[in-house]
Amino acid sequence: MMPRTPPTRDDLPTAPPRRRALALAAALALAALVPAPPARADVIPGKAAELRVEDGEVLLNAEFEFSFNPTLEEALRKGVPLYFVLEVEISRPRWYWLDEKVVSAATTWRVSYAPLAQQYRVASGLFAQTLGSIDEVERLIGRVTSRPVARASELAQGTRYDAAVRLRLDVNQLPKPFQVNALASREWQLASDWQRFAFTP
Repeated sequence: MMPRTPPTRDDLPTAPPRRRALALAAALALAALVPAPPARADVIPGKAAELRVEDGEVLLNAEFEFSFNPTLEEALRKGVPLYFVLEVEISRPRWYWLDEKVVSAATTWRVSYAPLAQQYRVASGLFAQTLGSIDEVERLIGRVTSRPVARASELAQGTRYDAAVRLRLDVNQLPKPFQVNALASREWQLASDWQRFAFTP
């Protein structure tokens, strides 16, 4: 009796083409369900930040090296409004527990472009301004001067606080198709790091 030889790869049964196609489709569907990691942010350099008390208000001065990248500038010219948020936090350090957040304030700028007039419009609350160039928009948003962020009565005089400020593009206010692009594109993830500094009113 001849000994049996082990089967070769050619002898093994292969899955029918339909089954292989279904398996491939299932694998692709599972891969689509796994969210892609968010793109790293394109950083806005922060140059300076300070708080001061004047006439019963806490005022912020801050400066950022803010500029539109080509992707954002093109989106503006195609009629997509962009929203930029300036965030300010003031906390009181506590050695025995977590720091106490005393102030959390935000200012939003809506930037849009009117192609017929070839002008940019920057609006924040009741304030609105028309500008003739993208450079003027960058200077307006990147230089914050004497912006009220809190009432002086909210802070204890002579007490040391930790302050932080940052500027970012708010992708959550973009139209839905652009929100999807923003998750995977660095050009849409525009933000500064938190600038942190001590403040004593």
